[in-house]
Amino acid sequence: MFVYNTFTKTREKFEPTDASKVKMYVCGITPYNHCHIGHARCYVAFDTIRRYLTFKGYKVHYIQNFTDIDDKIINAANAEKIEPLKLADKYIESYFEDIRQLNVLDADYYPRVSENIDEIIEFIKKIIDNGFGYVIDGEVFFDVEKFKNYGRLSNRNLSEQKAGARVKTDEKKRNPLDFTLWKPAKPNEPYWQSPWSNGRPGWHIECSVMSLKYFNDDTIDIHGGGMDLIFPHHENEIAQSEAALNKQFVKYWLHNGFVTINKEKMSKSLNNFFLIKDILKKYNPQVLRYFLISSHYRSPLDFSDEHLEASKSAFEKLKNFLFELESAKCDIVDVESREFYNQSIKNMQLAFIEAMDDDFNTAGALAALHTFIHTIQKKTAASYISQDLKSLIKSEFLNYCAILGLQPQDLHSNQDKHLKKIDEIMKILLNVRTTVRIEKQFKLADFIRAELEKIGIEIRDTKEGTKYIIKD
Repeated sequence: MFVYNTFTKTREKFEPTDASKVKMYVCGITPYNHCHIGHARCYVAFDTIRRYLTFKGYKVHYIQNFTDIDDKIINAANAEKIEPLKLADKYIESYFEDIRQLNVLDADYYPRVSENIDEIIEFIKKIIDNGFGYVIDGEVFFDVEKFKNYGRLSNRNLSEQKAGARVKTDEKKRNPLDFTLWKPAKPNEPYWQSPWSNGRPGWHIECSVMSLKYFNDDTIDIHGGGMDLIFPHHENEIAQSEAALNKQFVKYWLHNGFVTINKEKMSKSLNNFFLIKDILKKYNPQVLRYFLISSHYRSPLDFSDEHLEASKSAFEKLKNFLFELESAKCDIVDVESREFYNQSIKNMQLAFIEAMDDDFNTAGALAALHTFIHTIQKKTAASYISQDLKSLIKSEFLNYCAILGLQPQDLHSNQDKHLKKIDEIMKILLNVRTTVRIEKQFKLADFIRAELEKIGIEIRDTKEGTKYIIKD
């Protein structure tokens, strides 16, 4: 299995520090508002990566934080006239409502900044003691010039950055690129006591402390997040973590691509972002998840109703495959047919794994599923299939869908007891429609089609006969 490492800018063979375990940390949200489609893209991407690693036999230890104290939270709390930590609680709850609908598995831990202040203070002390931090007027800064590899993740030259940086006249820092580890609180802001001032942590130090705490200061195998975090957040994480521990912080850095709107980067400043809650009012969560994994996780993903509709149609093919498989002609099959079905399953498995082993190529994995559907449907339309093969095909198909977090069977799960009755009723209706067409009562035949269409049932006249498809 190969992954693209942002730090080395190359595809690398995946070899975790422990052959049987993967330590994985993904930067979580700053909960000051409801989550948008960009958040969904990130957490669905890394949930899928986690699922695949589990499928490959690794025991995945997955951590995702909440930055529950921040300038944005304080400003939003003041606007809503609520305590900052209570506002954070409100939007953390909103996060879980959204993300669980998208079938994202819970992390093993969700550490919060407010619950790890003591650990953050101790970590900053290590950085200062090791000669990488300095204090001015109660504020602690990281000295980037002391860290030799600063800028390697983001591929930035330190001297060029320094030359191009703008320095405010009241700037306290020795170097405009130095970043804050601890800052004094402003009036009426939440604060914690520290050796330097009553204040709170800087943004970057939080993730270093919360990730390493739960991995016992070991090197993390995978650290993930959006591409917008590469600089300065993840660059600064590397510097402060390795300055404190004098060892490699992360082995593989993985970053998901941006969500664009009409090929323009989504941004709150441009007011072109979409909340998950609003999207789910119109589309099934599984359709949205399908859309989010329809492109490689590192690629830009253009968001539009047109693309969501395409994902809706593609997902319907997954769920209708199960429905059509159940109603396929069933009988004992010959040896040649049995071998064909078994080989088709193996081909699907191999193509799926080959795609996912190549830096978690979900688009390729989805293509493997759709090729499998086409192959099986073509065969069952022309010949019989046995009940045991039906069960095997369904089981394997659902297993591989589940690796991607897709659950095409769930859209019918509440109707399982009635599916056979529905199928029998539909066969009667289709027989009636066929009869009236033979009798050239075309208005009546069209009426039956139109009324069924109104309740989400599409009639298709094919070479193999008339079929029906249940749509969302």
